Amino acid sequence: MAQYLDVRQFSRREFLKFSSATLLSLLILSRPSLAYAANSQKEQADTRLGRIVKNKIKMYDSPSIDGKVLRSLSLDDIFSISNTSIAEGDPLENLTWYELDGLGFVHSGSVQPVEYRMNDIVKSIPISGLLSEVSVPYTDALYDPNDASGASTRLYYATTHWILGVFRDDTGQWWYEVLEDFYRKSYYVKTQHLRVIPAEETSTLSPDVPASDKKLEVRLNQQVVIAYEGDAQVLLFRCSAGIFKNDECLTPAGSFRTDYKRPSRHMIDGNDHHANTFNLPGVPWISYLDENGISFHGTYWHNNFGVPMSHGCVNLPTEAAKWIYRWTLPVVPHEEQRGYQMNGGTKVIIH
Repeated sequence: MAQYLDVRQFSRREFLKFSSATLLSLLILSRPSLAYAANSQKEQADTRLGRIVKNKIKMYDSPSIDGKVLRSLSLDDIFSISNTSIAEGDPLENLTWYELDGLGFVHSGSVQPVEYRMNDIVKSIPISGLLSEVSVPYTDALYDPNDASGASTRLYYATTHWILGVFRDDTGQWWYEVLEDFYRKSYYVKTQHLRVIPAEETSTLSPDVPASDKKLEVRLNQQVVIAYEGDAQVLLFRCSAGIFKNDECLTPAGSFRTDYKRPSRHMIDGNDHHANTFNLPGVPWISYLDENGISFHGTYWHNNFGVPMSHGCVNLPTEAAKWIYRWTLPVVPHEEQRGYQMNGGTKVIIH
């Protein structure tokens, strides 16, 4: 068994070294050949925009809740991330603060790092559809392909969606028809707001490593996920597992396998009459662990990794969830909306 890794051992200097614009979300522990992960971390560090993920978020004059409150921010406000600061405290906690537009500081847990990238249209859509991701802070999906139809739902940066077709309206605007996979209907998104994901971005990572040598460990007490190849720890991700309810973590402990995977899913709580339920279109890079829907997946509704936040799933930064999706079994063909292999998934230990 590999040596136990404790992020509490990091000095403040080491913590700052490993911190990026999305906190200590991904650490390369070994295998320098894992260039995909390194590049993903660099891209996150270079991101210079932030989206406020909920209403009534406080901006302070310093990176501390003890600072003076300057103003209250609203859902989907967009700012430039002009600086990143690391507060004093336990390295297991989210200590990262963003300075926004030079106006003040906001805790990073309430800011989704985003980009604004426009895309060329793809007019040839295969019968199987095309997997895509939102490449702007947000875009409004409409019921009909014209601006006058009214918004159906808001889709956020890095969410993933299946393109079914392409249309041009009377004004010359091009729209993608996008699958609403929970209700099995369509809505329409401006083509320049969706980036088609090429097949090489979903290819298997470390295909030369025997399936039996791959394993994932989730440490609930540290809120981290560690990937192993044999006895070597190859990657560590900060995560947000389940909150505690009645002194019990909502993420179950035990041994699991990633038998069922999907690159995109509209996740919705069936008890939608309760205030604390969720309705999350386009959740990206899902690796399910049990029949109750517990899974690894990308996260766009918070950036508070290292702190329990979920209803039971293991929330991850999107690039971390994508890495796990690509690294684990079963392999999902690029053109398929799901993949399943009973007892054929990669082993996962949660404790």
